[in-house]
Amino acid sequence: MLLFAPKASLALGSRIAEALGVSLSPSEEREFDGGEHKMRPLVDVCNEYVYVVQSLCGDASASANDKLCRLLFFVGALKDAGARHVTVVAPYLAYARKDRRTQPRDPVTTRYVATLLEAVDVDRTITLEIHNEAAFDNAFRRHTIRLEASDVFAERIAEKVADQPVVVMSPDIGGVKRAQRLRECLVRTLSREVDLAFMEKRRASGVVSGDAVVGELSGRAVVVYDDMIVSGSTILRACQAARQANGTAVYVAAAHAAFQPSAMELFETRVADDVLVTDSIPLRPEFSGWLGAGLHVCSLAPLVARTIQSLERDRR
Repeated sequence: MLLFAPKASLALGSRIAEALGVSLSPSEEREFDGGEHKMRPLVDVCNEYVYVVQSLCGDASASANDKLCRLLFFVGALKDAGARHVTVVAPYLAYARKDRRTQPRDPVTTRYVATLLEAVDVDRTITLEIHNEAAFDNAFRRHTIRLEASDVFAERIAEKVADQPVVVMSPDIGGVKRAQRLRECLVRTLSREVDLAFMEKRRASGVVSGDAVVGELSGRAVVVYDDMIVSGSTILRACQAARQANGTAVYVAAAHAAFQPSAMELFETRVADDVLVTDSIPLRPEFSGWLGAGLHVCSLAPLVARTIQSLERDRR
């Protein structure tokens, strides 16, 4: 089994390699004039089972498009060099939010990304906490594994809530199933009952409205759970609603820290006691000052490592 990571995901790849107890396989990346590039393995991959870690999030160093293109070309190079089986580990999958037509002639970009991965003969794709699970499953024709961030967060949340009554709240009705899975995880971890709630949310012309909460929050530690935080407006509304409903404490957990500058309000208002995210996306520098002071990163590396180990055991 060989594990590679392009430079853009080298830190995450190194953490996964450490959790696996292996070394990252060496590779070469070169830049050419005009923005062109190449990446090649520096070890023989013929007949090997290969894993490539590349989180497809845009940042200051490269766009999501650039990271996707580099991943596709590297997988193509691996297959041309005789790799028997290639698994892409993309904890954050670009364009997963654009999964259906909401306007006439809209693209369904999730399906196009799946088609591109399959075009270079990716055998399996592993991702974390996908936005729309049904759309993701329908887009891919090859083997996929959807990891759940609840497995990353459950123990840390259990430590924070201690012996308080707990309710897991989805900030919108579309995330209720996701919240239910975290609730079930916490029930197993805490060995007691955990409640479930969700908040009304309507979006029209980019404006979010609706403030009704279904479920009992008063006297409970509220865990607001979503797949990602971008602008922070949805999570901020949910936290404010939890405070107004007399929640004893408010915690936020979200798999992907896709923070935009406006998300700073979530921390500056101190409306949440703690915000938990994974390292699927590197933190923007301006948010690193909140680490340990309201923001905590829970590494997904052990979860990914356990998944790879399980796949390798099954193969043998």
